[in-house]
Amino acid sequence: MAATPLLFSALTLADPKVLARGLRRRDPELLDWLIEQYQYRLFRYLLCITASREIAEDVFQETWVRVLDRGRQYDGKSKFEMWLFSISRHLVIDLQRRKTPQSLDALADPYQSGGHEFAASDPSPLDLFSRGEEEASIRASLERIPAIHREVLLLRFQEDLLLEEIAVVLSLPLSTVKSRLYRALQFLRESLERENT
Repeated sequence: MAATPLLFSALTLADPKVLARGLRRRDPELLDWLIEQYQYRLFRYLLCITASREIAEDVFQETWVRVLDRGRQYDGKSKFEMWLFSISRHLVIDLQRRKTPQSLDALADPYQSGGHEFAASDPSPLDLFSRGEEEASIRASLERIPAIHREVLLLRFQEDLLLEEIAVVLSLPLSTVKSRLYRALQFLRESLERENT
């Protein structure tokens, strides 16, 4: 007897192993519930890293096909959204490789600066980000940030993943994630300052 979506919501919050078992069984009700729970977050993430609604929609669909086909690979040891974002990110990278010979990581900022400290008198980039700037202004500033830095900002502040979880999603060392987050916040700060002057 298949579990109801209401039962899934209660059980998956308490035990990701139940979710993993449901995915191994390819339970259609569970997949419907997962799509309902994660569709907005996943599409927002894809739209941010692809900057194209059409591509985001295609990758969104393919991500859910992969979840169904490869659900047995989810072991329930980590958050489901980490696994879901990893799948979609790899699909975007595969798509980019088919178009051009570079990965999402190749879009990195060519400047690798040293120190990661802000002057004490300067407001932090996070303060600038969270001050309640107009949404259109922030969105425009985010679009000017290189894709790999925009992705880290999205995963950290919009999806509320921990730095260690972002490292897993991006398959990167924690130090690289920290560096990208620092650079992303710096880019955002500079962009917002330019716009406000």
